[in-house]
Amino acid sequence: MAEPYVKKLSTVLLEAITDKDPLVQEQVCGALCALGEAQPAEVLRACEEYLWQHEKLAHPYRTMILRAMETVVSSHISDLDKDMARAVIFLASSEMTRVKDLVCDWQQAASNVLVAVGKQFIGLVMEEVLSKFQPGALPHYFVVQTLANLAASNVFGMVPFLTSILSTMLPMLGMAKNDTMRVAFCCALQHFSESTLEYLANLDQAPDPTVRKDTFATDIFSAYDILFNHWLQSREAKLRLAVVEALGPMSHLLPSEKLEEQLPKLLPGVLALYRKHAETFHVSKSLGQILEAAVSVGSRTLEAQLDALLAALHAQICVPVESSSPLVVSNRKEVLRCFTVLACCSPDRLLAFLLPKLDANNERTRVGTLQVVRHVINSAASQMEVKKPFILSSMRLPLLDTNSKVKRAVVQVISAMAHHGYLEQPGGEAMVAYIVQQCALPPEAEPQKPGPDSEDPATDSVRDVSISTLYLVSTTVDRMSHVLWPHLLEFLTPVRFTGALTPLCRSLVHLAQKREEVGADAFLIQYDSNVTLPSPYAITTRLLTVSSNPYLGDGRGAASLRLLSVLHRNIHPQLGQRWATTVPLLLEHLDEHTEETLSQKEWEERLLAFLRDTLAVVSDNTWICQLSLEMCRQLPCYNGTPQEKNFLYKCIGTTLGAASSKEVVRKHLQELLETARHQEEAEREGLACCFGICATSHLDDVLAQLEDFMRSDVFRRSTGIFNIFKDRSENEVEKVKSTLILCYGHVAARAPRELVLAKVESDILRNIFQYFSTKVLGIKVETKDPALKLCLIQSVCMASQAICSSAQAGSFHFSRKAELVAQMMEFIKAEPPDSLRTPIRKKAMLACTYLVSLEPALEERVQADLIRGCLHSVMAVLPEPEGEEDRQESLYLDTMHALEDLLTSLLRRNMTPQGLQIMVEHLSPWIRSPRGHERVRALGLSACLLQHFLEHLHVSALVPFHNLGLLIGLFSPRCADLWPATRQEAVSCVHALLYLQLGYEGFSRDYRDDVAEQLLALREGLVHPDPAVLFHTCHSIAQIIAKRLPPEQLISLLLTLFESLGDPDKNCSRAATITVNCLLRERGSMLQEKVPEIVSVLRSKLQETREEHVLQAAQHSVYLLASQHCAAVVSSLLGGPLPFDRAHTVRTTGCSVPCLQAAIPQAAPARPSSEPEGRRCLTAAVRQAFCLILNSNRISPHLHPVAGAGPGAQPHHTGPGAAPGEDEQGRPVQGDPGLPAKQLSWPRGHAAAPCGHVCPARGPERPGVWARGARAVPTAVCRAPAAGQLHPGRPAAPEPAGQGEEERGLGRGPQEPRALQLRGGCSAGYAAPGG
Repeated sequence: MAEPYVKKLSTVLLEAITDKDPLVQEQVCGALCALGEAQPAEVLRACEEYLWQHEKLAHPYRTMILRAMETVVSSHISDLDKDMARAVIFLASSEMTRVKDLVCDWQQAASNVLVAVGKQFIGLVMEEVLSKFQPGALPHYFVVQTLANLAASNVFGMVPFLTSILSTMLPMLGMAKNDTMRVAFCCALQHFSESTLEYLANLDQAPDPTVRKDTFATDIFSAYDILFNHWLQSREAKLRLAVVEALGPMSHLLPSEKLEEQLPKLLPGVLALYRKHAETFHVSKSLGQILEAAVSVGSRTLEAQLDALLAALHAQICVPVESSSPLVVSNRKEVLRCFTVLACCSPDRLLAFLLPKLDANNERTRVGTLQVVRHVINSAASQMEVKKPFILSSMRLPLLDTNSKVKRAVVQVISAMAHHGYLEQPGGEAMVAYIVQQCALPPEAEPQKPGPDSEDPATDSVRDVSISTLYLVSTTVDRMSHVLWPHLLEFLTPVRFTGALTPLCRSLVHLAQKREEVGADAFLIQYDSNVTLPSPYAITTRLLTVSSNPYLGDGRGAASLRLLSVLHRNIHPQLGQRWATTVPLLLEHLDEHTEETLSQKEWEERLLAFLRDTLAVVSDNTWICQLSLEMCRQLPCYNGTPQEKNFLYKCIGTTLGAASSKEVVRKHLQELLETARHQEEAEREGLACCFGICATSHLDDVLAQLEDFMRSDVFRRSTGIFNIFKDRSENEVEKVKSTLILCYGHVAARAPRELVLAKVESDILRNIFQYFSTKVLGIKVETKDPALKLCLIQSVCMASQAICSSAQAGSFHFSRKAELVAQMMEFIKAEPPDSLRTPIRKKAMLACTYLVSLEPALEERVQADLIRGCLHSVMAVLPEPEGEEDRQESLYLDTMHALEDLLTSLLRRNMTPQGLQIMVEHLSPWIRSPRGHERVRALGLSACLLQHFLEHLHVSALVPFHNLGLLIGLFSPRCADLWPATRQEAVSCVHALLYLQLGYEGFSRDYRDDVAEQLLALREGLVHPDPAVLFHTCHSIAQIIAKRLPPEQLISLLLTLFESLGDPDKNCSRAATITVNCLLRERGSMLQEKVPEIVSVLRSKLQETREEHVLQAAQHSVYLLASQHCAAVVSSLLGGPLPFDRAHTVRTTGCSVPCLQAAIPQAAPARPSSEPEGRRCLTAAVRQAFCLILNSNRISPHLHPVAGAGPGAQPHHTGPGAAPGEDEQGRPVQGDPGLPAKQLSWPRGHAAAPCGHVCPARGPERPGVWARGARAVPTAVCRAPAAGQLHPGRPAAPEPAGQGEEERGLGRGPQEPRALQLRGGCSAGYAAPGG
């Protein structure tokens, strides 16, 4: 970069530095520094010229330029020549002293430039500065400050000048009256003294090695006299602190006799400052330097000041520490430095002062004292060597302190002791035990970490500090190896040290590995000489048991297994090679999982497999028996941890299973039964598991021992006649029975399959029922203990599973099956039907699930009772209120799953359409229940059963699914249920049924039908609460059913749907009508032979109900049927025993029927007017439907002129939820492609009969009008001659143009013959059906 360019660029930047924005100023300064990195001389020259040229530039901008120059000089001092250095020095000196007043930023910046240049050109700088430091006049403040800073930054360069500087400065001290100037002189004297001490300490590197301390002694003492005797008495705190800071290093330069002379005054004077200043760091620092100076000269007067010194320093160390204040922390370090000095010169006096204070009850006193003790142990090790027993004995009371801060301090002291050999002394074991005890503290019991306002500087808990201390001492302090090994093994087995297992195992692993490196002999544990150590059996039992909960305690499972692997030689000499393979696999499994993802059952199985493998490798019965004995001994240690105790029981069973001594096995089993805490559920389960695992190898011995225990005094003492009638909670007999019953269950579950069938009825179940059934004086006493019931149920489950899993299960005749099912049903029926509080019914149904799969099959009556009882027990349970605990929800879901499994198991016994029909028949009352929660459960179970039937469908030959129509007819109306969940489950059922039909037709299981799959998309629409959307979806479902329903199933579906017309849920009733009318429209043409049956059923339904929408829908159903089979419908209507009444008026619509009477005067004899109301309504409805049929070739019934409309009124249709082509009752409406709309009109003053005949209206009444739902419609009576008669099958008369079959909407082709013909005129006065 060319120099002129650099100069120009520098000038531009310098001009920009006057910008008003501080950010721009900083950026310009940074740019100057960056430019100076490339061209330091040019930038410095440009800055110098700019400052000289701009004399009036404001000092803030001059300050910025000087800071940039300092940065460039500091970075490139070696690149400057003397000329440039001289120019910069002259500029900086001029800037620094331009004004006499203090302008700190500006003048400090100039001073810093001089100090930076002085590191290389000290002579030039001193020449310039000393020119302004002349005798007889006070110099500028920053001249003195610059000299002080030069002394600090360039020791070897400045010390040669100090003699002349001090001689010039001393007279000035008396002239300085201003405290600010005095502070500057104190600072200078402090730095001069420190530089001199550093120079003297490094004479081998100094340019003048002849310099001696006494060279400065006289001048320093003269300055000391002024500072201590005059300035220290000032009221200005800043000056006092400056004085005391200077006195510290100055004391090292005082003549020895003068220092000895001054100490009696100096020390009290300095100590007095502790009371005057809150920030005492400078006081403590100076005091430490004075003490070091006194000790270095062997002062005798220090002894007299020792008590005052110790008291003052101890008070300082006991002051609460504010961690956010650096000066307070630094003050503690300086105070501890003072204690170190005193410990080196007077260790006895120091310990005599400190150790008694450890007995104080005050927390701060004890914590402060412990910190001092720790410090002097580390810093004055040689002086404390002979004091070790004394110090160890003084720790007795602090070890008992429960305060967390004291504990933390004690742990730190023990850590220091470990590094200096204290723990090798008698009493050191107590210190190790204390560390382990703190490691065992539970994390939840630890105090919270201090916040920023806390007085405690430590952020780690006592436990964390102890854990790190134990590990560091074990791994980094070599001399502790023989202290901790094998001593730490003693802490593995006691329960109180459980929390410390992880750090213990980690430390022991490291110690063992180091011992093994030394040699096998050093590694092997000598149990004879270490009687307090746990045995190999105890270590194995303990480490294996705690590994069952591997992530507890910072991962103690992995740590325990690693230690077990390392100790293989001490456990058994044959285990090394096998454990080198198996243990890493267990550790790898733990690494692959977390506490959330690990399966506890799988992990325990892996550990038990590891134990079995270990026992097989050892193959020593004596060793195995000793291990089982130790396991039994440790059982009480886990009373507070049920999970681990349960696992230990399993380990005992595994070990006993490997033992070959039957006497040992039976002895241990007897002891386990006698000592077990039978009232604890987890313990009963664990003990039963133990017996079951043991039975894999000793089935006969286990069964014999269980029977012996029943006959023993231990059991008899609990079963006296009076105890039986006591409250069960007052004695343990029921709990003991529960344990024994559960033991038998586990024995059955784990016994060898080839042996279990021979024992299950003769021994296992016989004894189970013997324990369960209690008889007093020949009377059976029913137990009330739910635990006993649950144990019986669980044992029955396990016994049934054992039989099922046996290879001979198919040929096994289970004679007790019916008895067990009956017992399970008793339990289920005894539960309250409306609430769910215990898992009894869930487990009882699970037991029945396994039982029903065994031979012989249950009788039909028993099976029906079983299904009925279980359904009643579960379906009627009231739903839990909102906000109930999750446990109840979980229990309910488990119970429902158990019921599903039971029904599925029963269905599996009869996987035929008939078997499916039986299951659905049992569910049918619940599907139609008036309670929503029962319906949704029933539909859910139905969907589950249908899905299971579909998944396991095997059709060997094409056979009809004969009950498809019945099942669809049951489920399809539920698609409009009030509960959204019920609607969705109903669609799932219909979906499954359609696929079942496809399966029976020969389609493969993975075939997907596009039409049936549309049902799944319609499920979402059923959630919608809008009736219009809901009934539209129901219509779509009906269309899908119509497309896929086999013809032979149509009549059964229709008849089933007719049953749903009277459903209490009107939504379902409407859905049934929609489905019926959709089926009649789509598939009615094939119902010719079934018309009489359908009409008969419709007649009966009309007689049973008075619901308006049902009546209207039934009428429309008759119409739809008649539009396709008119003759058959009319014949069925006329052939029925209808109680016609010539004077009767149709009540449902308010219209009379003389027109119908005129048309068929001989159709039926007259009936008395006293006919029952229901019969008359039926008569009216049938007449109404018949009128529709007679007039169907004139007008489409879906057209309704609006009430009150005149001629030309447009058709109208209404109804929420109406599907396309239908209204809400399923009648065709405008827009139906099969029934084209036709406008109605007639002249004013006339009324039109449905046949199209227009007659004058009678009286003042308005013209005839049809409207949906009208109760009274004015009708004009047609007076045409009553000559018309019905002639089935006669050819139709010629019709007017435009009145063909297609236009009338009957849906017949042009070649289809008319089924009915009406001769002559119309004789029927008519009012349209209401709605």
